Amino acid sequence: MIRALVFDFDGLIVDTETPLIDAYAAVHQSHGVPFDRTLFIRNVGHADYAFDPWHGFSPHADRAALEVQRRALKDDLMARQPVLPGVVALLDAARAHGLRVGLASNSEHSWVEPHLAERGLLDRFEFLACREDAPSPKPEPDLYRLVLNRFGLRGREAIAFEDSHTGALAAKRAHLWAVAVPGPSTLHHDFAHADLKAASLAEVTLDELIRSFSATA
Repeated sequence: MIRALVFDFDGLIVDTETPLIDAYAAVHQSHGVPFDRTLFIRNVGHADYAFDPWHGFSPHADRAALEVQRRALKDDLMARQPVLPGVVALLDAARAHGLRVGLASNSEHSWVEPHLAERGLLDRFEFLACREDAPSPKPEPDLYRLVLNRFGLRGREAIAFEDSHTGALAAKRAHLWAVAVPGPSTLHHDFAHADLKAASLAEVTLDELIRSFSATA
């Protein structure tokens, strides 16, 4: 029986990834430095290796100033990002079904919580597991196991919603059902390990998911 829903944040509840990439692109353009959008997109959703976003600039470039410029652009773009389609409907359905609702994110609390609060969603989540709460980030299962332990549930009693290969893999390693909903920055990811792939959360209903996963349990 399904007893909980666990959501990723970046790219799943709010498209935070497109503003991030767009901000880097704008800084590169303003300084006349070529910007490899494909390379940046390949690095979205990964926390297990280092990526230098300013590698195209001169070694003498003022990286601190570049970061100030990027943050201002990103903050402006982020403030205009809406909650993605289908998220609120699933949260409403979870409440109606009496399900537990958690969040597992590779981002820190200081990033996730303000964005949820600004969109009126923070109190919709019973428990938030963020990057600093577990030994290892996704694709390791630690964050999902933390949510399951808090709720006192087994993996097959929860559905995870993820937009990246890394996140979906973490959910499966923790034995949750995984619904993959790729965004503009993760369309190229491999989701063969996910139980279901959808173009948008608006395409799925909680009743359909419960019936589908209960039938194959």
